[in-house]
Amino acid sequence: MVFTGKILFLQVIDDDRYLARAEATRERKYPVPAKRGTIYDRNGIVLATSTETRNVYADPRFVEDPAAVCAKLAQHLGGSVQEYEQLIRNPSSESFVYLKRQVDMAVVDTLKADLAELELTGVFYEQSYRRDYPNGQIAGQVVGVCDVDGNGITGLELQYNEQLKGKDGYYWGEVGYKGTPIPDGVIEETDAVDGADIMCTLDVKMQAAVEQALAEGCEKLDTKDGSAVLMDAATGEVYAICSLPYMDPNDLAHADRESPSIKAITQAYEPGSVFKTVSALTLLETGTMTPQSEIYCPETIDADEYTVKDSHDRPAATMTLREILNQSSNVGISLSVEKMGFRPLYNNILKFGLNEPTGIDYPGESKGYMAEFKNWSRIAGYNITFGQGISVTPLQLTRFYAMIANDGVATTPHLLLEYPKTQEMPEYETKTVVTDEEALANIKSMLRTVVTDGTGKVANIDGFDVCAKTSTAEIADPEKGGYKKEVYNLAYAGFIDNSTSKLVCFVGANNVYGMRQTGDIFKAIMTTAIDQYSITPE
Repeated sequence: MVFTGKILFLQVIDDDRYLARAEATRERKYPVPAKRGTIYDRNGIVLATSTETRNVYADPRFVEDPAAVCAKLAQHLGGSVQEYEQLIRNPSSESFVYLKRQVDMAVVDTLKADLAELELTGVFYEQSYRRDYPNGQIAGQVVGVCDVDGNGITGLELQYNEQLKGKDGYYWGEVGYKGTPIPDGVIEETDAVDGADIMCTLDVKMQAAVEQALAEGCEKLDTKDGSAVLMDAATGEVYAICSLPYMDPNDLAHADRESPSIKAITQAYEPGSVFKTVSALTLLETGTMTPQSEIYCPETIDADEYTVKDSHDRPAATMTLREILNQSSNVGISLSVEKMGFRPLYNNILKFGLNEPTGIDYPGESKGYMAEFKNWSRIAGYNITFGQGISVTPLQLTRFYAMIANDGVATTPHLLLEYPKTQEMPEYETKTVVTDEEALANIKSMLRTVVTDGTGKVANIDGFDVCAKTSTAEIADPEKGGYKKEVYNLAYAGFIDNSTSKLVCFVGANNVYGMRQTGDIFKAIMTTAIDQYSITPE
């Protein structure tokens, strides 16, 4: 009667609970990871792809010979026997513990065979994918990286994580003796949905050339901090963009802590004389001056107990607006804008979008800084006319010069070109910023003579109308106040006018000792672009 009562209790009264325990013992839920979408450059070259791998894990309940199993794990997977023993014997690893993730299939096959031959149990394998970057360092900062779970954490991998990652599936499967999956023992399954592929605007061949030119140029300038941007002014498509130091997504162990982000997008700085083009265009738009208008420029001017002077000593002289831009005169541009009034300059900075993010599809974009007009002192107004006391990003400056090259129409810089499988192409905002055709023609002419007759001669390219502006910006000293002595942030920004291309280039090198230039880097990049895209004069 006791045995019969017990059987009735187990099989009738409490059968649900014991049935659930039995099912939990013989059934297991297995994840089916979605394959992450591929990232291509504009020519279809793979920048990021997913390779099928296996996660190796153990169920310590079925590991009958831990010492022998751990010895084989160390032999095939690397690491030490002691490390694997600690994982398997850890009290928190009651029924599941990862031994190593994203292991190559060939390594898994040899491990399986070796364990099976010795009849060693308790080790299992889970489908997984590893993110690989065939071009290594080239465009590594733009593409970004994923964590071990396949989620994007930087760059385009993060920006488009939702589109790229897809949706994981799963299946319930029966397991037999010692936890071994039973073939065809699938009870229920949900298919994984693979992620979408994306094609970006980068040209990996041009990206490689830009990265090389920037690295070699900055090495000559004795700095390890620089940025470069190459963008199509007509579309906003970014063909190449990078910042030193570079990052190889395949080798994060040796990556510099500053390398994961593109500082041309994420870090604002005081741009210096490359900003004088903003002041000059405002003077032309308001009709305050023409390129031939003259103004008397003393050696120095005083304001609010400060003294403004040019970067190079010169005698007092009467200069035209064209000469002021050609010779990059701080005194000349300050007095010219003061004659107009500082308010139009402030308004144009807002109109040109130099105080707001460009809207590029890249995480962490900075918008820079500019004080409200009510807080401008006289010296602040002077400083801003030549790019000090205001901060912008290299990409914001690139967009501004692109607006000039594109006849007053500003485009949105972007990195996503299309979704190849659906051929869906996102639309990006364009906006007419300057409608004064004469002012645009004059500022282009003035930027042209900066290269032919002024401070930018080093980047002149025979047969082409290079229009550009140089910059040698002082660097604020947060410790001592004021600006550092004899150390500068250099820049060169411009485009080729009257040609079959509207590519705009910015090159910057930071913390450079002495007044030098990045014009030769600009020239190297644009010369490569001329050859690669068969650019010709119109």
